[in-house]
Amino acid sequence: MVDQLLGPADIRRLAADLGVTPTKVLGQNFVHDANTVRKIVASAGLTPDDVVVEVGPGLGSLTLALLPNAAAVHAVELDPKLAAALPGTVADKAPGQAGKLTVIAADALKVKAADFPSPPTALVANLPYNVAVPVVLTLLAELPSLAKGLVMVQAEVADRMIAGPGSKIYGVPSLKLAWYASSHWAGPVPRAVFWPVPNVDSGLVAFTRREPPRTDVPREAVFAAVDAAFGQRRKMLRSSLADWAGSAARATELLETAGVDPTARAETLNIQQFCAIAAAKVAAG
Repeated sequence: MVDQLLGPADIRRLAADLGVTPTKVLGQNFVHDANTVRKIVASAGLTPDDVVVEVGPGLGSLTLALLPNAAAVHAVELDPKLAAALPGTVADKAPGQAGKLTVIAADALKVKAADFPSPPTALVANLPYNVAVPVVLTLLAELPSLAKGLVMVQAEVADRMIAGPGSKIYGVPSLKLAWYASSHWAGPVPRAVFWPVPNVDSGLVAFTRREPPRTDVPREAVFAAVDAAFGQRRKMLRSSLADWAGSAARATELLETAGVDPTARAETLNIQQFCAIAAAKVAAG
């Protein structure tokens, strides 16, 4: 409902009351535009049964828009002042929705499934720019119940997350997200909707969890191969994977076993090919 959402004056007043100044260290840029949070919630495709995890709720702009559209919202907030204030803001602006909110005062990179009172099914968040990709990957790993998500991130990061093989910006974030989910660009977010106004553009990334590309090789083994290959992305795989495999000759053998050209470069391979490379190493012992 319109009268429940926060506008620019509300955001500044709440921040002043709490003595909160947005900090770059925590990647804080508060959304103060009601239309933007409505757009995010509409694009998230929530059902009344969804349990939402929101990371970095800040002063509550998005939280207030999420609550009427979900069964529950579990808000994970690192800043203790903001975590303590959020229930009061919700009780004031949306008293009928207050019972749906749980605030978890914690680092999203360290939360465990047991920290949530009910299993989250959707991630919807304005993520701190400096930890956006690690947060998404951590939650997908830790919360098997997480089936979908819509996150606001720096536009450049969004591009990297959804990039495909052959692109110059395709890399580790693209591949690791692809292990868990399909993803796509879900729209731009204007700079003017934030306080303070960031000096970078923002965008929305939507994802839907899917089965892993292969179940016969551990995720950790696949990610180790990805990390090694992109650690020296300009080199041919037989060279970039030499340390990982034990030698360039051994890397060549494993790549040939996996059906991958040893002279190819990391950015040309999809997640299935990295699975094959990891599987070859696991099988070889």
